[in-house]
Amino acid sequence: MYLHLNAQDPLIKQLASAQETEWFPELPPYDEAISDVPFNKTDVDDAARRLQRFAAYIQTAFPETAMAGGIIESPLYLLPELQQILTDRHGLTDTGRLWLKADHQLPVSGSIKARGGIYEVLHHAEKLAVTNGLITHQSNYAMLAAAPAKALFSQHEIAVGSTGNLGLSIGIMAAKLGFKASVHMSADARQWKKDKLRTAGVTVVEYTGDYGEAVAAGRAQAAANPYCHFVDDEHSAQLFLGYAVAGERLKQQFATHGIEVDSNHPLFVYLPCGVGGGPGGVAFGLKLAFGENVHCFFAEPTRSPCMMLGVYSGLHDQISVADIGLDNRTAADGLAVGRPSGLVGRAMQRLISGYYTVDDDELFRLLALLADSDGIFVEPSAAAGIAGYGRILAENSAYRIRQRFNRSQLANATHLIWSTGGSMVPDDEMQNYIQQGRNLLAQT
Repeated sequence: MYLHLNAQDPLIKQLASAQETEWFPELPPYDEAISDVPFNKTDVDDAARRLQRFAAYIQTAFPETAMAGGIIESPLYLLPELQQILTDRHGLTDTGRLWLKADHQLPVSGSIKARGGIYEVLHHAEKLAVTNGLITHQSNYAMLAAAPAKALFSQHEIAVGSTGNLGLSIGIMAAKLGFKASVHMSADARQWKKDKLRTAGVTVVEYTGDYGEAVAAGRAQAAANPYCHFVDDEHSAQLFLGYAVAGERLKQQFATHGIEVDSNHPLFVYLPCGVGGGPGGVAFGLKLAFGENVHCFFAEPTRSPCMMLGVYSGLHDQISVADIGLDNRTAADGLAVGRPSGLVGRAMQRLISGYYTVDDDELFRLLALLADSDGIFVEPSAAAGIAGYGRILAENSAYRIRQRFNRSQLANATHLIWSTGGSMVPDDEMQNYIQQGRNLLAQT
């Protein structure tokens, strides 16, 4: 890793040319690398307990969560049809089993951001409610749906800068609790997301620039208001911990499905990455749950590879994709981030097994393949994870060769695509995505 930008480095040149790129860093032993993270299992367990305390409120405020007891969680799907298509497409052998962690179906806001985003809002609401004597940790939190709580929260504001999905999670939950909610949205945010937020009573502030501009403006406005809590996706500990709860929950789901994870049954997880908070937090939770037997890979668009660039250069949030000539323009609006989270990059750089980028056309091909093979509909950002399966299992894969996986390990492996958004995309827009992917497939 470099501590400066070496423009002549082959990988930097490849990134700068917007080519599909892979990088698999040499990592230290797990026990050494986990010490980089400024959080521990106690912190994640505390977050899980807080979400459990809010379960009574969640099922009151969002009746669609009642069957799950107010716990916001997503299902697992086996993908035999897509697996066969990808196996044939890439000429793969010893392929294990391919699953989907369907965070695109998370209730309330329909994306992975429902984990960290909603958790941070709840964390802030609990702090206010306890401080003002409305509840204790032993109370029935369903009372937070009543008038006294709404009156308290209405005196406060929650704000966030977003490309779309984090804004939906923060805005919908904050407004439901009674907060004044504002979302500062970048130019690449989808119109339907802005419309949905406004319908929920959220103030949407639009910018002509990218994610970085929206965040900076939102942060500055919030700093001038002592009653405003700004959810900072680049630096937030609470977002990170909310995402990390997913690790232990996945472990429980695996036990239900009889899925083993150990040295002879490795787990490969493919996580779409924007600023890094979601995949970073989830990866930390997975590492706590499965240790060195889980291999996490971050997937980014070719024109927005901010996390790979930040970690590889060693500059983290001190470098932007614009510094290597990229325009940060991608159909994967949720991943359209020019500068990564320094918190996540520094904490997770020795725990992430690899990084790869995906061209926008390939994102459309992959989402169309998933829709046509298994009837699952995701947005372009979420399709980035699908590409990892072929990239890691290919016979010439640098990661496969370096790790020296034997045939038994690969045959017993579990591959998990983490789908991050898509269930709330309007039908006509989703059909346009799929048709665009089909057209591109027909040309290959």
